[in-house]
Amino acid sequence: MADPFAHDPVPDEPDPVRPDQPGPSASDGRRAKRKRPFWQELLILIGAALVLTILIQQFLAKVFLIPSASMETTLHGCTGCFGDRVLVDRVTYDFTEPGAGDVIVFSGPPTWSTNEIAPQQPAGFFAKAVQGLGSLVGFAPPDEHDFVKRVIAVGGQTVQCCDPQGRVIVDGKPLDEPYVHQANPAAPDRKPFAPVTVPDGSLWVMGDNRGNSCDSRCQGGGGVRGTVPVDDVIGKARLIVLPPSRWGVVSAQNAQQTEALGAPAWQQGLPLAAGTVLAFPAVAAGRRLRRRS
Repeated sequence: MADPFAHDPVPDEPDPVRPDQPGPSASDGRRAKRKRPFWQELLILIGAALVLTILIQQFLAKVFLIPSASMETTLHGCTGCFGDRVLVDRVTYDFTEPGAGDVIVFSGPPTWSTNEIAPQQPAGFFAKAVQGLGSLVGFAPPDEHDFVKRVIAVGGQTVQCCDPQGRVIVDGKPLDEPYVHQANPAAPDRKPFAPVTVPDGSLWVMGDNRGNSCDSRCQGGGGVRGTVPVDDVIGKARLIVLPPSRWGVVSAQNAQQTEALGAPAWQQGLPLAAGTVLAFPAVAAGRRLRRRS
């Protein structure tokens, strides 16, 4: 029979920690945690950089390779040379419409059936993957139906060519176009065309190299079918980023006005500001990698 006056045994209390016996330190915990191998850190960094690149180029700015000579000499794309890589602003036209003089990149509408460069279709999965990645960051010819031209007239304006001096006429006024390149100035290729009234929401575009550009004058048979819907515009060419010898701003001179139009000051400062902001995490990540290696 159990003793009703018996008590449960009192559990042993842990020995108090004496001052001369310090507890575990933070450094011991860090040593106990297993370090991630350097190659894993490197793969994570590369993966994060690629994801950021895709997001930035999809929504903010994208690098495009100029594969043809139709915009010479504003943009280089000659056969056998290192074609220009241009940074295309994808944000500006969310707030404003393309204007005369803008150099734009756009997806060719269905009526634009003539490519300025034959589409390159590499054989094999790996080759296609490499081209796709290179096209994404502007280091390989794109496989899309994309073009780069200069806006000459916008919706509602009437454009034709030419006056007795060979100049394009918009709304009855001849244009002074210093950016036009003629391979043979003594015998310029003027390609006359009848007056065309650009539909609202569309653009009349032409290459700066007028003798070597199939643009609104010839695509789709010319006329209204050669115009480009504003909805097909990808963005505005802002900067030449490669090769280094060609670094500079892409001229956006409106030939319908007397002054050259550039980006507003706050937009011109965006690339520098973005680079400064992104530099800090990149440097910090590099320091962590050096300490762990």
